[in-house]
Amino acid sequence: MTRRVSILGSTGSIGRQTLEVAAACGHRVAALALRGSVELAEQQARRFLPQLVAAADEGAAAQLRVRLADTPIRVAGGEQALLEAASLEDADTVVAAIVGVAGLKPTLAAVEAGKRVALANKEALVCAGELVMARAVQTGAEIVPVDSEHSAIFQCLQGCRDRGQVERLILTASGGPFFGRTREELAQVTREQALRHPNWAMGAKITVDSATMMNKGLEVIEAMRLYAMPPERIQVVIHRQSIVHSLVEFVDGAVLAQLGTADMRLPIQYALTWPERTPGPAQALDLLACPPLTFQPPDLEAFPCLALALECAGRGGTATAVLNGANEAAVALFLEGRIGFLDIPRLVAQALDRVEAKADGCGLDEIFEADRAARCAVKERMR
Repeated sequence: MTRRVSILGSTGSIGRQTLEVAAACGHRVAALALRGSVELAEQQARRFLPQLVAAADEGAAAQLRVRLADTPIRVAGGEQALLEAASLEDADTVVAAIVGVAGLKPTLAAVEAGKRVALANKEALVCAGELVMARAVQTGAEIVPVDSEHSAIFQCLQGCRDRGQVERLILTASGGPFFGRTREELAQVTREQALRHPNWAMGAKITVDSATMMNKGLEVIEAMRLYAMPPERIQVVIHRQSIVHSLVEFVDGAVLAQLGTADMRLPIQYALTWPERTPGPAQALDLLACPPLTFQPPDLEAFPCLALALECAGRGGTATAVLNGANEAAVALFLEGRIGFLDIPRLVAQALDRVEAKADGCGLDEIFEADRAARCAVKERMR
């Protein structure tokens, strides 16, 4: 099946790989949405000739209008342009790959329009998962995960007619670049060290989240919302080889796993073609070339971000939005060189103590207020 795809976050890692998949598999690109990266956006637009290019930054939009003036492509700027790209009538599939809580409104716009949403923006479900999933049921939108772990679970569940037969979900984690280090050893790690992921090539923010293991905590919350599974039935295991992407255990003791190379083009392509499978650009896994596969428990003392996320998963409500907002603010400070690695969980924990969380059933205004308050709490601690 040929898809007509709108890509939110086209110049990021997932967006670029989605375009590779689209080119290899013959999918048509209906819209590109981005923040900046004007030169790359122009190259993408000229190659794929979308109907619309939307830039969140008005300055970037102005530049792109000049650069693409000799093409039939329409260029729009600002938040409304992103929402238009997310709900474009000509697109049947929206790849939601804008990083952070900034991707929430465009993701929700795609859901409201009843699109298939290939979801790479985990913050949409972390902050507003109950709202997003409820609206998807009401509008008929299909949410198909792109994260390798959630894609693995999604694939393992395809033959499961009754979710009551699922005993637990098992999320694998690479452990990041600092696996095996003690909390004391982590005190001196640098930005450059945190950005050296052993297995995956990702953007800076998600790479730091992997190093702190916050990324895995956010994925636990995401799994809760995607699969209506309580947090006590979601387990995290360290799997250094990143070959088993996640597993599902059933009530009879059977465990299904999805294996593959560490290549995000595989889950991206599956999100576009599901329930069909087609040849694509990713290389198949060679079992005879695989190293031994190992599994270990995470160290919650050395990586307290995971513990904080698990705590918020149990609390629910806007606690998860506070967690995400505080983490985004703290990671930004770390990437700017203003705080140390262990200051990230410290600042997140302080924000969770200071910002009152509201119960489940909150609307967007309350979710964004929790996010704003969390970011303010982090900044106040820096003064």
